[in-house]
Amino acid sequence: MKQRLVTAFSCLCIAIGAYAQDFPAFQAKQLIHRGDTLPYRILYPDGYDPEGQYPVLFFLHGAGERGNDNASQLTHGGSLFLADSIRHAFPAIIVFPQCPEASFWSNVAIQSQDDGKREFYFRTGGKPSVGMRLFLRLVRQTLRDEGVDKKQVYIGGLSMGAMGTYEALRRKPKVFAAAFAICGGDNTFNVKKYAHIPLWIFHGEQDDVVPPTHSHAIVTELKRLGANPKYTFYPTANHNSWDAAFAEPDLLPWLFSHAKK
Repeated sequence: MKQRLVTAFSCLCIAIGAYAQDFPAFQAKQLIHRGDTLPYRILYPDGYDPEGQYPVLFFLHGAGERGNDNASQLTHGGSLFLADSIRHAFPAIIVFPQCPEASFWSNVAIQSQDDGKREFYFRTGGKPSVGMRLFLRLVRQTLRDEGVDKKQVYIGGLSMGAMGTYEALRRKPKVFAAAFAICGGDNTFNVKKYAHIPLWIFHGEQDDVVPPTHSHAIVTELKRLGANPKYTFYPTANHNSWDAAFAEPDLLPWLFSHAKK
């Protein structure tokens, strides 16, 4: 009896884990270009009309969700956009691409230190990574083929995805109406390229994976350039500050309130 209960509980845990990372409402698709594949999941608003004009949000996941299963990228954030209240209040197209395992969303060199910590060296130029190149192609394809309001194109991400968010903003500064970045970083020399874009920056002050100094530096540079960014630093949060950010009641109202002129 005990063994059957353990087995049943194990199966339940596996099922819950699978469900937590794979939501059927997000349609599974893929972009293939020159032998490279970018899996992605797309959530359409209820009653979606391909001839309509809807806001679109691209969400970039962290390094731990890379791969080609076309499911793991929904681990953090996927459930947020499935809530009935959110879908009703913000009828938008939501896109979750999945970065290839061997790639990275941004051009950053990461060096491990003797104390176990890592140093991030963000570039100011160069060709995009495979992941970023495919993502930018996906953006173009989505804006071309889906019922998108091109004045309401948004991007956000966490950790590696936040780094990719900053890079996408500097590479395509005319595309996005607003953005959010959770526990990310960038070279401050890049900030001037997206200083005009409304941006909400989040970071945990106890983050021992991506130091919060990176986000503080971006905020400082944005202010120096005359921008007025929103920023929230959680005093006791570590790297998973996305939990607190996703719980912010003003995040999505703020994001979707912006439109390009």
